[in-house]
Amino acid sequence: MLKVSAQALGTVAEYFKVLSEVSRLQVLCSLKSGAKNVTSIIEVTGLGQANVSKHLKVLTQAGMVARKPQGISVYYEIADPVIFVICDLVCERLSIRLEEQTHQLEQLQALRQQ
Repeated sequence: MLKVSAQALGTVAEYFKVLSEVSRLQVLCSLKSGAKNVTSIIEVTGLGQANVSKHLKVLTQAGMVARKPQGISVYYEIADPVIFVICDLVCERLSIRLEEQTHQLEQLQALRQQ
């Protein structure tokens, strides 16, 4: 079995902590279609300006989002598209799990009706 240091696991945990906030996921999803400034992100997500700015700072520090000044505006874009691969994998697993739970509930209901 591969041994992984506690320090390395801590780094992995920090990465997932960044992804564990719903508002940050909303910001990331808003950027999936392309670079946006804060105003555009606010319009897409419905989040407040201070909230969006706070989450963009965290996402930028984590290396998930890149900040690109353009004239008097700053645009944000996805720096690491593997984030969406991770999210797709999680969504797929959750979907499978929900299907299995639904099937189990249907079986239990069928037993009750006998």
